[in-house]
Amino acid sequence: MNCPKIFVVATMACALVGARGAESKSDDRWRALPLIKNGKVDPNWVHVGYGGFVVDGDTLRTEPAPECLGLLVYKKEKLGNCQIRVVLKTKDERANSGVYVRIADGVLDLVGKPGAAFDRDATGKPSDASMEKVKASAEREEGAWFGVHRGYEVQIAGGGDPFHRTGSVYSLAPSDSVAKPGEWQTMIITLDGTKISVELDGKAVSSVDTSSKDLPPRNQWHEPKREPKRPEVGYIGLQNHDPGDVVWFKEISVRKIKK
Repeated sequence: MNCPKIFVVATMACALVGARGAESKSDDRWRALPLIKNGKVDPNWVHVGYGGFVVDGDTLRTEPAPECLGLLVYKKEKLGNCQIRVVLKTKDERANSGVYVRIADGVLDLVGKPGAAFDRDATGKPSDASMEKVKASAEREEGAWFGVHRGYEVQIAGGGDPFHRTGSVYSLAPSDSVAKPGEWQTMIITLDGTKISVELDGKAVSSVDTSSKDLPPRNQWHEPKREPKRPEVGYIGLQNHDPGDVVWFKEISVRKIKK
């Protein structure tokens, strides 16, 4: 999620606390979460906020809206300590999305309550008045902003600085990944207690202990608040960002981590 181009976005509680992040020994049995059923987005996923996702062949594709960001949430179950494998492709370097983890209870209550919307001119720039309304809505954690402030985002974005590009834990842990627009990439997110670590195409690119007292400060209004405590068992979500930010998701799978 990068802004003000606007941003934001699985799970049987995978019990057993693992060893450390990407170094944890893992059960080889991945369990795929259903993405598509009868040619439509599987009904176990529900959308919060604006825009949405559509079926494109055997994938889900972001369908952003000019009003604001959205978040597709897997409502069937919540994830605890586990690994999440995401197979994704971005249309181009600017394409923006994210995988949200540890989303707190309450997100499902926001279906149909999207929050404030942008009023854009012909170039796509939001008006000053609507920008202030969306900022206020974000601070109130309305719509998809609930996921921003009550979960953690693993970023998908080819551009941006290390704290805001693919593989980063958005604004909390930098990524040293390299953008590969138009290519399928495999991201593995490891959730281990308060630790989150990310691998991209087999390479460790970022990690953070969210309980640390030395987390980077919040510098921009669209970054997550630091104060709310996120659960260690929470929902997963996929973000849709701005018009033109096209990202495909081919697979979302989970597996336990074990000592």
